[in-house]
Amino acid sequence: MFESAELGRTVSKSQFAKRSTPLREELLRLQSEYMAQARRQIILVLAGVDGGGKSESITLLNEWMDPRWLITNAYEPPNEVERRLPFFWRYWRDLPPRGRIGMFLSAWYSEPFLDRVHGRIDSRAYENHLERVMRFERALAEDGAVIVKLWMHLSHDAQERRLRNLEKDPLTEARVTERDWENWRAYDRFIEVAERTISRTHTGPAPWIIVEGADRPYRSLAVAEVVRDALKRALAPLPEHPEPEEPVKKKKGRKIKARKELAEDLTVLSSLDMDKKLDKKQYEQHLGVLQADLHHLHLRAKDKGIASVLVFEGPDSAGKGGAIRRICTALYPRNYQVYGVAKPTDEEAAQHYLWRFWRTVPRDGQIAIFDRSWYGRVLVERVEGFAGDNEWRRAYGEINDFEQQFTDHGIVLMKFWIHITKEEQLRRFKAREKTPHKRWKLTEEDWRNREKWDLYEHAVHDMVQYTSTPRARWTLVEGNDKRHARIEVLRGFCENLRQAIGDR
Repeated sequence: MFESAELGRTVSKSQFAKRSTPLREELLRLQSEYMAQARRQIILVLAGVDGGGKSESITLLNEWMDPRWLITNAYEPPNEVERRLPFFWRYWRDLPPRGRIGMFLSAWYSEPFLDRVHGRIDSRAYENHLERVMRFERALAEDGAVIVKLWMHLSHDAQERRLRNLEKDPLTEARVTERDWENWRAYDRFIEVAERTISRTHTGPAPWIIVEGADRPYRSLAVAEVVRDALKRALAPLPEHPEPEEPVKKKKGRKIKARKELAEDLTVLSSLDMDKKLDKKQYEQHLGVLQADLHHLHLRAKDKGIASVLVFEGPDSAGKGGAIRRICTALYPRNYQVYGVAKPTDEEAAQHYLWRFWRTVPRDGQIAIFDRSWYGRVLVERVEGFAGDNEWRRAYGEINDFEQQFTDHGIVLMKFWIHITKEEQLRRFKAREKTPHKRWKLTEEDWRNREKWDLYEHAVHDMVQYTSTPRARWTLVEGNDKRHARIEVLRGFCENLRQAIGDR
């Protein structure tokens, strides 16, 4: 694989001067157009052998381009805090917004790669990591990101010369560490794992480009040309979303239902017994016991470093806020955070839709509670047309992967859909209109959403069908009676915490 990167390519000083000036001008022009459009992200991953020129390439790009719109992210092995969070957390956190170029050194390939080289993980674990990397990159690319991965290569002898030259220079001697020499001594193994990594993760949306790194002028031009081509890709028109499915016409004298009529069929919500209720006395008895139970269970989970994520979805006025408050009453305020999810801000809209949720992942022992969540992608954005047909359809898989990273990390994840009937919602809306301290909750948007009740119900059916997984199941709660719903939520959370801490 690397034979083509050991040919000894060189560029003379005169050739470099002749080619570099127009290339720099083109880079600046394209960067200016790219920033003005701000439709895509450019993600540049630099990997390869130690001494191959990764850092020098980033320095070059900052010299040749406008550095204000370049973002460099370089990573050391994760610290104690970062190890308490899912692996991809810090990479999602550092993604560049649209219109910027993010350059990543020692990123999501580095640590597992070296672990495999030095035998700290087996082939199966490494293959699982590469599979997750590809899902991560695919999710970004399908959202419009332009991803380019550069592998900076040196032969075994060229790498030794490069490291020794760096050690001799007072400005660079500190950059060469014992780990660099350890990797050099394991060069053959390093290359073996590199070949597997590149062949496995070289995809159309996220290709690898191997750059011969021995000659600095040649390497500099090669890297700059890759970035130029990435800018051109980023300036190309975004692919148009397929039009939403049209209602199906009558065929052969038989009427076939249109999409908007599908919700009239049975859905997962149809089987709920919406008459379930608790009287006040039963409610107060259960409430006190369950809140005390939750209080002690969470303290034990906190001692064990077990974090929790609670997701609440449901129709407007279903009682999500009331259920959340009954949970919070049982907890110390320092141990939880409630997130009310609304329309994304300008900063959030410049990123992949999951980016803002990655920023809120709870640390060990903490609880994150979401009053509406990332499921907006397959609910409101789907029904209201804010997401294209292909965007919300692929979101099911992206969300499943997102949540699997939580549960793989040991986070307790519970998802509650609190359901009410259309008639009960109308009753609550009218009650809110008459109650001064609740009137602010009722908006014109709430009334508009009622008009699409059947479409939302069908979207909920699909959501549950495609995202209720063995480790991240949906709990459907009958919410016509608020007391019943609150008790079911508390009971469900307590049961999951008890299982997580091994208290059976």
